[in-house]
This record gives sequence, C-alpha cells and structure tokens, in this order.
Amino acid sequence: MTSTFLTVGEALTDIVVSADGTRREHPGGSPLNVAVALGRLGHTSHLLTRIGADARGDAIRAHLEQSRVQLTPASSTAEPTSTAEATLDATGAATYVFDLTWAPDPTGAPSAVDAVHTSSIAAVLDPGAATVRQVLTAARETATISYDPNARPSLMGSPEGVRARIEENLRLSDVVKASDEDVAWLYGTEDIEDVVASWLDLGPRLAVITRGGEGAVGFARSGRVQVAPVVVEAVDTVGAGDTFSAGILDALAAKGLLGASGREALSAIPSDDLATVLRRAAALAAITVSRAGANPPWSHELA
Repeated sequence: MTSTFLTVGEALTDIVVSADGTRREHPGGSPLNVAVALGRLGHTSHLLTRIGADARGDAIRAHLEQSRVQLTPASSTAEPTSTAEATLDATGAATYVFDLTWAPDPTGAPSAVDAVHTSSIAAVLDPGAATVRQVLTAARETATISYDPNARPSLMGSPEGVRARIEENLRLSDVVKASDEDVAWLYGTEDIEDVVASWLDLGPRLAVITRGGEGAVGFARSGRVQVAPVVVEAVDTVGAGDTFSAGILDALAAKGLLGASGREALSAIPSDDLATVLRRAAALAAITVSRAGANPPWSHELA
C-alpha cells in the first residue's frame, strides 16, 4: 500500500571525509534522507526544506527528482545551500560539523498527506523550528506525526538546554524513533530503554530505539518488542537511521495504520505486527549501511 508523505527539515550538502582523508560531496540531511527513502520505496514523497540557487542546491534538486521526491514550491532560496562535514572513523561512524541556516517557508506545502515526518536539527534550531511545530500542529488533525530527535550536539548545544524542546516535539508525535546514542546523550546515565518507554506517556503511540549490534526495541501499549539486527559488512552509517525511520513509516502504511483516524489502532498494534514493522525497517537500514553515503534502497531491490 502506497501513501503520501510530507517530510519537513534540512537538506544540505554532506562533505564526507573518509578515514584515509578522501573527501566527497553528496546531498544529505536527515529529513532529506527520509524523504528520499520514501520516494524510492514507491510512496508519494514531498519535502519542505531550504536550499540555495547554487551548484550544491542544483545537485540536491537533481537527487530529489531522481529519487521521486517533490520539492515544495517555496523550498528554494537565494541564500547558499547549507553543508555538513562528516568525518568517518575506521568503523564507518560519523561525526559532524555544520554550516547551516534553517528558515523554511511552508507556502504551498501539501495538506492532504497520510503522515508528516521531521527530525534532527530542523525541529530544534531557530528560527525554523517554530515553523516546523506549526506544520506538525496543523497536520495532526488528519495525519500521523513521525519524529526522530537525531541529536547533533555541535548545533544543539547542551542536552539540558535542548531536552525540553525535544520533549515538546514528542508531545506532537505519534511515532518516535531514536538511537541509543542519542538517548544516552539527552538523558545521561538513566536507563535508555526506560526513557524511551516513558515517551509513550507524553503522547506517542509507538516509540522505537535502535541499538546497533543489539538490534531494535519498540514500545507500544502491547509492551516491549525486540528484534535482532540484520548483519552486513558496514561501509558507513550515514543515513542508516533515516532509512530506519522511513522503513517504520513504510511498514505502517502497509498495515493501514497511518492517518489521524488510525491513532487508536496504532496504539493497540499487536506485538507480532510491531516486530514485523521493526524487521522491515532494520532490513532497509542494513542495505543503506552496506554502501557508501546515504543511499537507501529502491523498491525493485527488495524483491
């Protein structure tokens, strides 16, 4: 079953520095990666973002068009396209340095969508974060809201300073996914699974934590569900968590659990169905990990 999605958030140029010092550029940004993954999976995928009228912006526009993502009308600006420099270590893990301005214009964004997703910097960085919250608030009347905090300490500041804003976004959300590293950074020494499970009390119907080599854990009214990781030879981890987020939405679409009218059914998702959702997301993310850059799979690769 295909659905219509609006992703709201930063699109930028990833400048990737490999462990051997090799540099390469490609379109990136956590929300962009989610929109691309959804488009490649055959869904109608819209992206509300901010990119410049420059060569890097042109490369992003071409990447989105190739991946069947529709850019909202006011997403292009005369300002330069933002960048993120990702330095990979020997294991493929990335650390980031950003040159980012975030001030999106939602004019012309579609309102008739099944779900709206946001993540990372876009949901906490002013002045654009206020616009993101306005879009989410309006969309809640008809759509599922999905959120990935996707911490970026170099831009977000201290965990104490950003935690309240992240929890404000959680209250607007139906589905939330976070990595164990992000939760540990946000909440320190607290048990990270207890933290994620407690998010259900804030509003989300489904809360998921990815745990690297330990797989993923989901929490819903039905309880806790853990699935094993899909083991592949890692090339780099850029975009893997974003593909996981898209995989959750793709699996929920297949089960008819998107849209505001499906909130109660999503809350009551049985454990077996939740396990299926997590396995789908893990399988898609594993493909992204197995190749360079944020390169999520196409639907024809999954046959």
